[in-house]
Amino acid sequence: MSGELILIVEDDAMLAQGLQDWLQFVGYRVQLASNGREALERLENVHPDIILADIIMPQMDGYQLFEAVRSRPELNAIPFLFLTGRAQKRDILIGKGLGADDYITKPWGPEELLTAIRVKLKRTKDIAFTQLQRAYKDSLTVLANAIEARDAYTRGHVERVSSYSVMIAREMEMDDDEVDEIELGAILHDIGKIHVHESILSKPGDLTPEEISEMRKHTEIGAFMVKDIPYLVPATPIIKYHHERYDGMGYPEGLSGEDIPLHARIMAIADLFDALTTLRSYHEALSPEEAVAYIQNEAGKHFDPKIVEVFVRAWQKHKDD
Repeated sequence: MSGELILIVEDDAMLAQGLQDWLQFVGYRVQLASNGREALERLENVHPDIILADIIMPQMDGYQLFEAVRSRPELNAIPFLFLTGRAQKRDILIGKGLGADDYITKPWGPEELLTAIRVKLKRTKDIAFTQLQRAYKDSLTVLANAIEARDAYTRGHVERVSSYSVMIAREMEMDDDEVDEIELGAILHDIGKIHVHESILSKPGDLTPEEISEMRKHTEIGAFMVKDIPYLVPATPIIKYHHERYDGMGYPEGLSGEDIPLHARIMAIADLFDALTTLRSYHEALSPEEAVAYIQNEAGKHFDPKIVEVFVRAWQKHKDD
């Protein structure tokens, strides 16, 4: 157990004490309240991970407590389980109709109650983790867009490349963790451009050899920027290697074939497809069909031919979305 805090709201002192002793024995922290009003007073100072409440109690019953908890933004995400002897169907429907996370009737077995607690706590943690990941990604997207905004021609590039990369990954039936890593890498793939001068980013026409050398540094600079941030480390292969070519003529290391990390090979196609289909300072935008044909022609040269096939298949499925 990880010591989560459980608030038990129960007017039967003997039952409440028994629950407290047992739950503390299996590793939880427990606080007691004898009715809904006392529970609300405790909630002014503590934020439990889950609430177990009886229904029939003096001063404020379980239903009233539940509605009071759900009406407060800082409390309404706490899992709430009714633990009661009222087993009539009508009572159960009322409890579930209010939106309680569970309704367990007495007598219950210890394993039944423990399983219900574990399931609700895990679900809450999963939701919180997902929300945190989304918040991270949203924040990083804002940062990446701020960098891209230095070049008027690449606005929206981050979102589009992320979408194309995820589309390819889904078509390859990658698991959710890999898809998340690819999405993260797509968001951050050009973060190293923060060190590239704006005059180079927005220069019309060809770059000088010196300017090309400066531009190419963004892959290694970007990888260096995230290498010590654990949450961002999975994005490093995409950031560093998305400009490698399947024929070994790319940069920064001239990797070829399957020596190029898979996620970077996916990203290379998504990145160039967006570059081809949007107006840039150095070229007019191609139609999506023209860009797809160009990428097909580069299979085995710029791109991994197997991933090109996946990209074309995915594009055909989703082009009208």
